[in-house]
Amino acid sequence: MTTPGYQRFFAELKRRRVFRVMAVYGIVGFVLLQIVDLAVPALLLPEWTYRLVALFLLLGFPVAIVLAWAFESTPEGIKRTEEAAPGELGAILAAPASQRWPAGVAALVGVTALLGGVWYMGRQSAPASNADVATSGPVAASIAVLPFVNMSDDASNEYFSDGISEELLNLLAKIPELQVTSRSSAFSYKGQDVKLADVARELNVAHILEGSVRKSDTQVRITAQLIDARSDTHLWSRTWDRTLDDIFAIQDEIAADVVAQLQITLLGAAPTVAEIDPEAYALFLQARQTGRLFTEEGFERSNALYEQALEIEPEYAAAWTGLSFNNVVLANVGMRPLDEGYRLAREAANRALAIDPDYAPAHAIFGRIASNHDNDLAAAARHIERALELDPTNPEILDRASSFSASLGRLDQSIALSEYVVAHDPLGPNARFRLGNSYVRVGRLDEAIESYRAVLSLIPGGGVITNFALGEALLLDGELDEALQAMQQEVDEGWRWIGMPMAYHALGRAEESDTALAELIDKDEQAAAYNIAYVLAFRGETDRAFEWLDKAVEYNDPGLSGISTEPLFANIHDDPRWLPFLESIGKSPQQLAAIEFEVRVPQ
Repeated sequence: MTTPGYQRFFAELKRRRVFRVMAVYGIVGFVLLQIVDLAVPALLLPEWTYRLVALFLLLGFPVAIVLAWAFESTPEGIKRTEEAAPGELGAILAAPASQRWPAGVAALVGVTALLGGVWYMGRQSAPASNADVATSGPVAASIAVLPFVNMSDDASNEYFSDGISEELLNLLAKIPELQVTSRSSAFSYKGQDVKLADVARELNVAHILEGSVRKSDTQVRITAQLIDARSDTHLWSRTWDRTLDDIFAIQDEIAADVVAQLQITLLGAAPTVAEIDPEAYALFLQARQTGRLFTEEGFERSNALYEQALEIEPEYAAAWTGLSFNNVVLANVGMRPLDEGYRLAREAANRALAIDPDYAPAHAIFGRIASNHDNDLAAAARHIERALELDPTNPEILDRASSFSASLGRLDQSIALSEYVVAHDPLGPNARFRLGNSYVRVGRLDEAIESYRAVLSLIPGGGVITNFALGEALLLDGELDEALQAMQQEVDEGWRWIGMPMAYHALGRAEESDTALAELIDKDEQAAAYNIAYVLAFRGETDRAFEWLDKAVEYNDPGLSGISTEPLFANIHDDPRWLPFLESIGKSPQQLAAIEFEVRVPQ
C-alpha cells in the first residue's frame, strides 16, 4: 500500500529535525520573554521593549524552520541536508506511534509556549482602552495625596496643613509620568476614619501619600509617608523640622522622594515650587481656604487676605489669579455690581499674566471673563486653549473647557471632557455637575438626574444650585412632584426663587406660580434677568420672555453665555424673533460654529 503524502512529509520533518528545532525555539523564546518581563521594569527600559522582542521572535520562527529543513549540523560543520537514503523514511514510518509522535508533541508544546508568551506580553504592554481603564486596576505610577493632619495646638492652622497638602498634590500633578488624583476626590476623605486600601480602591490608585503638619510661629514640623496600598506596606517615611523659610525646599524634597520611590523615569526636569515670601505664602493658603466657604463674607475675607499677601509679595501670580476668581464669582451671584466685579477681575488677571505669561489658571479665568462678560468668544477660546496647552490634565481647566464647549453648542465635546474629569476625579462634584448640565442639554435626562443626585451625595447639605439643576431635569422629564420637592430643597435662596415659579406652573398651581415669580422679580430683577426670561418662556409667556431677554442684554447678564443650549427656552424656539435675537448677541448657530476651539480629551 502506498504511504499517504502527508505521512511522508511529516516523516521528512522528523528526519530533518525540524520538530526538534521548533520545540527548542519555542521554549527558549518563552524563557526569553519571561526574562524581558522582569528586566524591563528593573532596568527602567521603555515599554515598547516587550513588543520589539516578541516581534523579533515571531519573525525569526519561520526562518529557523527553513534553516532546519535546508541544513544540518555534522562533524564536518553545517551542510545542506541530504536526500533521504533508500529505506530511511520507511524505517521512520514503520516505527511504532510511541516513537514517531514525541517529537511532534514536543514541537507543539514549544510553539504553544512561544505564542502564549507573545500573547501575554502583548496584553501586558498594549495600551488600555477607555473601557479597560474603567475596570482595570491602578497603574503603578499613580498616587492620591490625602489632606495632611493639622497637629498644631491652634486648630485655626488647619488652612496651613490643607494648603501644604494641596500644594504637594499640584506639584506632583506637574509630572506627566505620574497619575495624581484630583484635590476634590482626595480631600473628600478629610476627617474620616477609613482604611487606606479602601481609599486606594475607590480612587483607583496604587499609592497614598499622607502626613501631618505642626506649625508654631515660624517653626514647622512636617511628617510624610508613602504607602503602597496594593500590599499595605510603607515605602518611605520622613520628618522635617524646619522654619517657614524652608517650606518650599521641603515640598521639592517630598516630590523628589516620591519619584525615586515609584521608580519614575522623568522625560524632563523634575518640577519644583517657586519660592515666595513665607508670610505671603501662608496668607495665600488662608485666602484660598476661606474663599471656598462660598459666602459673601468668605469671599470678602479671602480678598483681604490675598491683598495682604500681595502687599508683601507683589509679583505673586497665584494670588492675583485667586483675587480675579473671587471677583468673578462675587459679580456673577450679585454680591458685587457686575461691571465693578469684572473690572476688578480683569485687572487682577492682567497682573497675573504680566508676571507669568504661562500661568495656566490665569488664562482659564481670562477665558471666563471673555466668555461671560465681554462676549468675545474668540478670545475666550484662545485663552482656554492656551490654559490646556500649559496644563492639559488640570481638572478645573478641563471643567472650564467643558462649560465653554457647551456654550458653543458642542455638547459631545463638553460631555467627553466632563466624563474624563469624572473618571479621574470620581469623588469631585464639579465635573459631575457639569456633566449633568450637558446631559440635560442633549435630552439624556435619566443620566442627568443620576449625575445631580451623585453630586448631592458628595456635598453635605446639597451645595449651591444642585437641587435647582436636579429640579430642572425632573421638570423636563415630567417628574413634577419630585421637581417641586427638589426646588424647595435648594439651599441658595436666589436659585430657589427661580425654580419655584416653574415647578408650581408645571403642577397647574397658577396662583402660587404668579406669587413666586413676582417675588423673584421684586428681589432679584437685575441679577436674574436672564433667569426670569427662561421662567417666562417655560410658562409660555413669549412676549414677556423676549422683554426680559432684552433686559438681560442691557444688564450684560453672564447667563446669556449659555443661551444657545438652554432647554428652558424650548417654548420660544419657533418664534420668528428667536434666531434674530441670538444673532444680535453673537450666539446664532452659524456664529458659534465659526468660533475656532480645538481641544482634546487627555490620553
